[in-house]
Amino acid sequence: MNPESDKNMPESHKDTIVRIAARGDGVTVDGRHVALSAPGDIIESGGGLLHGDHHIEPICPHFNLCGGCQLQHVDDFTLNKFVKQRIENALHGQDIGLPVFTDSHISPSNSRRRVSLRSSWAGTMFQLGFNSEKSHRILNLKQCDVMTSKLFSLINPLREFLKPLIDRRRNVQIKMAQIDQGIDLLIENWTPEGLEQIEGLIDFARNNQLARLSVDDGLGPVTQWEPEPVTISVSGVIVPYPHFAFLQPTRDGEDMLVAAVRDITQKADKIADLFAGLGTFALSMQQNQKVYAAEGERNSLLALKSAADKAQKQIFTEHRDLYRRPLTTEELNRFDAVVLDPPRAGAREQVDLLAPSKVNSIAYVSCNPSSFARDAKRLIAGGYSLEKIWPIGQFRWSTHVELVSKFIKSNA
Repeated sequence: MNPESDKNMPESHKDTIVRIAARGDGVTVDGRHVALSAPGDIIESGGGLLHGDHHIEPICPHFNLCGGCQLQHVDDFTLNKFVKQRIENALHGQDIGLPVFTDSHISPSNSRRRVSLRSSWAGTMFQLGFNSEKSHRILNLKQCDVMTSKLFSLINPLREFLKPLIDRRRNVQIKMAQIDQGIDLLIENWTPEGLEQIEGLIDFARNNQLARLSVDDGLGPVTQWEPEPVTISVSGVIVPYPHFAFLQPTRDGEDMLVAAVRDITQKADKIADLFAGLGTFALSMQQNQKVYAAEGERNSLLALKSAADKAQKQIFTEHRDLYRRPLTTEELNRFDAVVLDPPRAGAREQVDLLAPSKVNSIAYVSCNPSSFARDAKRLIAGGYSLEKIWPIGQFRWSTHVELVSKFIKSNA
């Protein structure tokens, strides 16, 4: 902003919140950050905050203490705008022109199907919940409007069950996912001692109708209860589910991602799905499309291969670390389209070899606008044009943003 124009600005305008920053603070016209503010709020002369039309009452009593949500105090209009602006700002930071954007998709409340909780002792109280914001303190969850009601309903029974079993010097981590058969529960940093505890664990699993219950004392998950093989449905295909394997956080979010990727790849005959996971995108492809799927996590890849074979999909799988051994440009040139869905760090090593390739179209799925923008700049320098972005907020009320992007080779 021009300093002279800032000097002449009315004081009331300077004190108005105009946007939400990347970490959730409101920002005034002159760049001041104000916690727990929304666009349209005004900073009063005494330091208080006069709420505007986009400021709403948080629905959770844990808000501002729990690290799971940062934006429960803003309305849906602001949430949608925030998701899009996070991506726009990342692109501006790399001097990339803005493509066409679809409307943002925000997952509804009580839709998160995969969560990780921690325990701690506070005096005689055994606590189970999320970490507090920017803290190692555990917030003892009494309400959660993010995770599915089925997952949340297990927390109190689990808290009561574990309390007499967990030593006061020990903290455990609880990982839960809602899958086809119910809840898959993994308890880390603990293992039952003796027949009585083992029987108690099995009784707990049976009484709470768990799909699977496993423990991990540091040497890997050991299944204690699994009345039938657990699975997760991916694009209508039944996939064996490894212990707490990566899933898209919400079912509706997964549907949006898949629809966007299929839109980008619909005309391709040969597709490479890189960082394929359990096959979120590979298994969604049309029956006549040939797919090469590469994944570094062995159990996920084996699950994908098993599911693809049973569904008679034309999917060739390879166990491959794409950071240490990315596909070469020559290998990539065999494909009409590439799907990239890397972790938060992005796919720098793979993108460096993809940029000079002859691949016609790229569907880049990202959970980090910053690493995405960095990789996008490299693809554009290699002759690709960024045509379209689908902004998606699967982590409702958080500052976490996802997207699908479409790149087309300019000289294709």
